[in-house]
Amino acid sequence: MSKKLIKQIPLISNCKEVIEIKKGVSSDEKYLIHMQDGNNKLLLRMFNLEELELKKAEYSILERMQDYQVTCSQPILIGEVGNRGYMITSYIEGKDAGDEISKYSEEEQFNVGIEAGKELRKMHQLTAPNHISSWYSRKIEKHRKYIDAYLECEVKVNNDHKIMNFIDENIQFMKHRPNLFQHDDFHLGNIIVNNKKFAGAIDFNRYDWGDPFHEFLKIGIFSRGISIPFSIGQIKGYFNNKGPDEDFWRLYSLYLAMCVFSTVVWTLKTIPNDINEMLDKVYMYLEDHDYFSRLKPKWYK
Repeated sequence: MSKKLIKQIPLISNCKEVIEIKKGVSSDEKYLIHMQDGNNKLLLRMFNLEELELKKAEYSILERMQDYQVTCSQPILIGEVGNRGYMITSYIEGKDAGDEISKYSEEEQFNVGIEAGKELRKMHQLTAPNHISSWYSRKIEKHRKYIDAYLECEVKVNNDHKIMNFIDENIQFMKHRPNLFQHDDFHLGNIIVNNKKFAGAIDFNRYDWGDPFHEFLKIGIFSRGISIPFSIGQIKGYFNNKGPDEDFWRLYSLYLAMCVFSTVVWTLKTIPNDINEMLDKVYMYLEDHDYFSRLKPKWYK
């Protein structure tokens, strides 16, 4: 079906080869397109037409990222063909860092982290549109809903009241945080590496607006479980090879603490069979912070 439609997109109608890409969790169909000249590879995503407006928003974000020289897919074309929408971007050569990085030396892992941190810093130059309300007001409302839902559910986390008290004591520190672009899913699984180097960031479709420090949550939950050298590198790269100050660690810990409750609620609602696996991740970062009696995690050396 889709291969017929591909022939109807003028830009790629005379391509040499079309290879379907099965990896990833999104519902998009993804294809690697080899153009006639042999070197040129493009990435084609096909999706349902009702997603077109969302995809156009993502496409315009990719355009903005080019303004800041962010190493990511370059947007080339978006449109509709038959009863489907499509988006064509440049193809980033390489492999998923989540699968590859543990084969690298610690120094190589750290260096990929440094580059990832620098790229994240570039992304955070984009400010939220004026109609987006403050980070504090949006985040606190979400958090209250999650706490209410958590108190209703049957799964309980050890020392949950200690964690809630930590949040209540520190929540005011979110008040005057900047409202900037957030990739919102920046971790090893959305980074491409090639020849042991950072090759690009992918999957901008979950982007949001708010405190840039919120991005580092994904380190505590995912990346640090795969590569601690990468995780330290990402933080240092973001802060120009220096360590961050206590304000950073306070907000980082606050967001991880809030994440305890949203993770339980979200997992029970969407993937209840994975609750034990998710709780393992939660307990990992609770241990990293001694249930938030320490702000800087134990692994950050």
